[in-house]
Amino acid sequence: MARAATTSDVFNAIAEPRRREILALLRAGERPVSQLALELGLPQPGASKHLRVLREVGLVRDRREGKQRVYGLDAGGLRAVHEWTGGFEQFWNESFDRLDAYVQQLKHEREEEK
Repeated sequence: MARAATTSDVFNAIAEPRRREILALLRAGERPVSQLALELGLPQPGASKHLRVLREVGLVRDRREGKQRVYGLDAGGLRAVHEWTGGFEQFWNESFDRLDAYVQQLKHEREEEK
């Protein structure tokens, strides 16, 4: 089966670590591409390519501010990821419950040894 194009699928777009870094930076607020490039340690054309992919899949929005292009997070695009990962919530809750029960058992056994 052919893999979806990076620019048409949110999951493929966020598979790239630098793009996830960009999204994390944008959580704090809008930034111009030059600032993002500096914070990522990338040349501006490299940062712009990542931002274009994120914009095309609906994860960031951009606007002109003078001569600069400013980018902001459009978290609504992450809805599909949130819904997919939410399906694992019960698994993690059950795992943590088992871990907690095990820790309580160890504490109880340790208290009985005293």
